[in-house]
Amino acid sequence: MKQRFSRGLVAAAVATVCAAGAHASPARIDADLQRSDLRFVADELLVQFRPGMAAAARDAALKTLGARSAKVLRRAAQDGELHLVRLPQGKAVVDALRTLRAHAAVKLVEPNWIYTTQAAPNDPYYADGSLWGVYGDASPGRKNPYGSQAAEAWNVGKDCSSDVVVGIIDEGVMTTHPDTQANIWVNPFEIPGNGIDDDGNGYVDDVNGWDFVSDDNTTFDGVGDDHGTHVSGTIGAVRNNAQGVAGICGTVKMVNAKFLGAQGGTTADAILAVDYMTDLKTRHGIKLVATNNSWGGGGFSQALKDAIDRQGAAGILFVAAAGNGNLLGVGQNTDKKPAYPASYTSSNIISVASITKKGTKSGFSNFGVTSVDLGTPGSAIWSTVPKSVNGVVTPGYAAYDGTSMATPHVTGAVALYASLHPTATATQIKAAILNSAVPTTSLAGKTVTGGRLDVSGF
Repeated sequence: MKQRFSRGLVAAAVATVCAAGAHASPARIDADLQRSDLRFVADELLVQFRPGMAAAARDAALKTLGARSAKVLRRAAQDGELHLVRLPQGKAVVDALRTLRAHAAVKLVEPNWIYTTQAAPNDPYYADGSLWGVYGDASPGRKNPYGSQAAEAWNVGKDCSSDVVVGIIDEGVMTTHPDTQANIWVNPFEIPGNGIDDDGNGYVDDVNGWDFVSDDNTTFDGVGDDHGTHVSGTIGAVRNNAQGVAGICGTVKMVNAKFLGAQGGTTADAILAVDYMTDLKTRHGIKLVATNNSWGGGGFSQALKDAIDRQGAAGILFVAAAGNGNLLGVGQNTDKKPAYPASYTSSNIISVASITKKGTKSGFSNFGVTSVDLGTPGSAIWSTVPKSVNGVVTPGYAAYDGTSMATPHVTGAVALYASLHPTATATQIKAAILNSAVPTTSLAGKTVTGGRLDVSGF
């Protein structure tokens, strides 16, 4: 008998909007600043000014430190403008934060945290037994009871719709990999290469998405974008094309917001990436049902949580990696030591732990009976990657471990459910995924559901 679970599900979007307006105590940020395992940009802050604050008042606040606004991250009259602020050389972030926090013009100030990926570095990989994450206990050809059961769903004709879209907020995604190329989203409102922002979203020629690291429309930059490409294959690699791997949702369309580069990514760019995805749905009606977020490592950010809540208000689920433990790679209890963004209490988050092909919790995977929702395959997961052969970037495949690899199984499941139930809300999709989780001994008392992903009943 299946039990019903929830982790702060809301009945209406208005509740999420209201939650976005609340701001946490500065003590939470101050505590994270004391943690040696968290990093932030040494000369930057995120500063949100109070609503209606005149430019002169904003400038006056920054001049007290000799600081300047480097970029406006969000303009919203009801919330107040959010700026990325550059500090003068030698000015300590902690000191500057406390000075600005006391200024009457400032609503919120926090570090620009640094995030990293949550991975350790007739389809042949399905046929040879490698692609265990999509198998089921009654799947054709190959079986594994601890897989996502996706192959069982395919076997009875349950498949994805090509009008369903998911966002990949990550590194770049290889747009020419033959196993995923057909499912790379193409912006219907943008004319490629004309140098004009046709869709009016502030990004010129964002045909497949946007690169927030380099601030350009080239979302794939080479072999360094292996993590994002690996995620894309698990979500949406084409099935039955006689090559490589098969994704959970083999016809879904995937749009990429690249914010992770060689040195990781920042809170500022993460906020821009999350809002980019939200805008695609709210202004253009793109059927974007979820974003995949296989990254973490920063401290608490109210500004980022607000962006996630805006995504929730738009009916988009935020699927997040629970995290790969401490500096030694040992999974931690995130009920006691939060790992962001997965640990935010936003109702649209699904936090994902990793399990092995034997059903045990992966040793590196974080857990939490109130903060992590369910487990999915995340150890020894084969998927698409770019490779360099004699200096030329070519398509390839590799097996990675991490909650990064577990997370796209759930994002694919969201797309599958949305395809089969086109009128379902984000709240209903999340509930369906959690309620269908199969009880699993290794996850009992360690996740909200105590179970693992099962898409066979969708």
